[in-house]
Amino acid sequence: MTATPDVEFPPVVPPDETARRQAVARHQTLTKPAGSLGRLEELGVWLAACQGACPPRPFTRARVVVFAGDHGVAAQGVSAYPSAVTGQMVTNFLTGGAAVNVAASVAGATVRVVDMAVAADTPEQISAHKVRRGSGLIDRADALTQQEVEAAIAAGRAVADEEVDGGADLLIAGDMGIGNTTPAAVLVAALTSAEPVAVVGRGTGVDDNGWMRKVAVIRDALRRARKVANDPVALLRTAAGADLAATAGFLAQAAVRRTPVLLDGVVVGAAAVVAEELAPGARQWWVAGHRSPEPAHALVLEHLDLTPLLDLGMRLGEGSGALAALPLLVLAARVLGEMATFDEAGVSGPDTPPPPAPTGTGDGISTTG
Repeated sequence: MTATPDVEFPPVVPPDETARRQAVARHQTLTKPAGSLGRLEELGVWLAACQGACPPRPFTRARVVVFAGDHGVAAQGVSAYPSAVTGQMVTNFLTGGAAVNVAASVAGATVRVVDMAVAADTPEQISAHKVRRGSGLIDRADALTQQEVEAAIAAGRAVADEEVDGGADLLIAGDMGIGNTTPAAVLVAALTSAEPVAVVGRGTGVDDNGWMRKVAVIRDALRRARKVANDPVALLRTAAGADLAATAGFLAQAAVRRTPVLLDGVVVGAAAVVAEELAPGARQWWVAGHRSPEPAHALVLEHLDLTPLLDLGMRLGEGSGALAALPLLVLAARVLGEMATFDEAGVSGPDTPPPPAPTGTGDGISTTG
């Protein structure tokens, strides 16, 4: 797929292969049977490759960025909550009362909120990149104008640059927006050739009638989205929203800046699928924090070839699922950096394999014995 010329990303450089090999080799020397720590070993190797250093350095500034925005489709009854909740939850984030705040505190991360399209006034410090209030009714009109989608992607890129330049060594994207699982499902279906019923979940907990309304909205939006599915910028303009477009730009730019990302659930996952189209190879810089029960998220994970670290039935968003997995990344890095080798600990390593059997005379008896 090709991006609109005005929204092009430079090539993504893959994680460092030399550091990856060094990490694999180091794991063989640590005081444990090879492979006995399972995916923790794989994670440590991935982090070493991302940092270009073995052992990887401990995280000093893990950062969550929550992209917030309202969606016109909320008026179609696709959510169990009113649109006003988006702005109210943004205030909750800022005062430290949300799940993402608690999870970040536990995991040793900090939280930033970026208002991209909240249909309410928000403090100046989080609305500098705001593109508009809400988004279009994607089942019948574009979510954004061309100028707005380009501004939203640019905002996501700028936020990624700001965070990396500010010292962030691990990034997590979060989401907040009533109705946002509906455009997320449309993006996923458009890029994985799935049917509407295969991507529609309960979101915030809609009842059967709400689920049917959601299917109808996604069906109609998907008819429009599939016409532009070969152009990720046009797809974001048609079927996403400023928050999703900014998240896609953020994830793609993080990969361009060689910064590892811990992905959250279905909304961030949908943006990631588009980000991989914007910047091919970006997925090498991402790890999936958890598996959401939303049906579209399974398609995201399969499409990006990512295996989630946790499966706790979480579907809140905000970055909460990724934060639940963050301690595993911390542990994986510290194992490589702090665990003793067999030589350092004076512990015997695995038995040396016996030498090859000497060549005999052909009668099964060694000529050396």
